[in-house]
Amino acid sequence: MNNVKSMNKWANAHTYFWVDLVRMALGVFLFWKGVTFITNIQYLVDLISPFDKASSGMYGMFIVHYIASAHFLGGILIFFGLLTRWAIITQLPILVGAVIINFMGEMHSQNLLLSLVTLIICIAFLIYGSGKNSADYFFKMQE
Repeated sequence: MNNVKSMNKWANAHTYFWVDLVRMALGVFLFWKGVTFITNIQYLVDLISPFDKASSGMYGMFIVHYIASAHFLGGILIFFGLLTRWAIITQLPILVGAVIINFMGEMHSQNLLLSLVTLIICIAFLIYGSGKNSADYFFKMQE
């Protein structure tokens, strides 16, 4: 807990508006991917099809719904800077899986690049936090 507080103090002392814009753009992107996956479930099922055992039956449907809802809700939370680290922790297994899928199935360089960049940005915000222009900072100042 002390480590998280020290990281938050450092991030709040070194905050820049463009970093908050990147966080907001990440939230919009993840929200958009969540909406895309919710509206086109078959596309998501086809994406996770290299994991044949995981994509069949009830376990596969759990994965499909976890990915879609985590992107949808996580994108909203990340955009507003509310529970940013927790939202990013739920994104990490999905993004690591997205990178692995490109090596197990058919290689799509654009999807691989997009998932790698998103993974790197998520890891950066996992360390950095939500910044000063966020709901977390606002609620912290209300205490």
